[in-house]
Amino acid sequence: MTTAKPLRFGIVAGFAPSLTAWTAQARRIEELGLDTMFATDPVAGLDPLTLVPAAAAVTDRLTVGTFVLADPFRDARHLAWQADSLHQATGGRFLLGLGVGHPGAGKHAGTLGREFAKPGERIARLSDTLEVLAERPDRPRLMLAGSGPKMVELAARKADVVTFSWGPRTTEEQADSIVDTFRSFAGAREIETAVNLTAIGDQPSPQLARYAGVDVPQLVAEKAVTVLPENPEAAGETLLRWRQRWGISCVTVNSGYAEQLAAIARALPAQG
Repeated sequence: MTTAKPLRFGIVAGFAPSLTAWTAQARRIEELGLDTMFATDPVAGLDPLTLVPAAAAVTDRLTVGTFVLADPFRDARHLAWQADSLHQATGGRFLLGLGVGHPGAGKHAGTLGREFAKPGERIARLSDTLEVLAERPDRPRLMLAGSGPKMVELAARKADVVTFSWGPRTTEEQADSIVDTFRSFAGAREIETAVNLTAIGDQPSPQLARYAGVDVPQLVAEKAVTVLPENPEAAGETLLRWRQRWGISCVTVNSGYAEQLAAIARALPAQG
């Protein structure tokens, strides 16, 4: 985990008013030079695994994936078949992101006739799903998201990529603790580590304020690690420091910040 990996950049897309708009977004993300397009679960009420192949079909090099599938929504063996199919059909461009579902996902699970158990039980079920996925001799790369000790331990043992889903107000000192816990579980395993940003820049975001109870300017004032400066050079310096401190090599943000993220990615080669 101490080996510095090249920085990669991805967009988490959660809006698909039409298939035309979705595929246009995929093309634009690739044109901007970004590396990955992730679909949320669901994508504005749609199943992400029906949209991911469309993004792959209209791009050439873009990695497509899920950020992240809620394990309780799906049967493990059916998921393994779908993931294997996408892995083969995309020529290895599919990255399978999995999680236990956020606390509000129980209602959607109910509409699917699925059980949404307590957090500990959902983690145990996810572990079982990973065993099923591991039966496939040639599987897609696996990304797990989490910040609690149990999920971090599972990610350290099973994932190819772990994205630290720390809260919007997480400070560098708090992030240190989460990463140290992860490293203690991972040992010598080589795992790519990622961070999902809340915002880039310091402009207010009413949507974030409604969802998280805190707006971007306050996060900037609190020096939260979930916000990067909009200035590409300053952001690049921050990312290089995070890579040295935590091993972070993959950075994602929601689609509203695609242009800003692309500018940061372009500025990085000049900084080493």
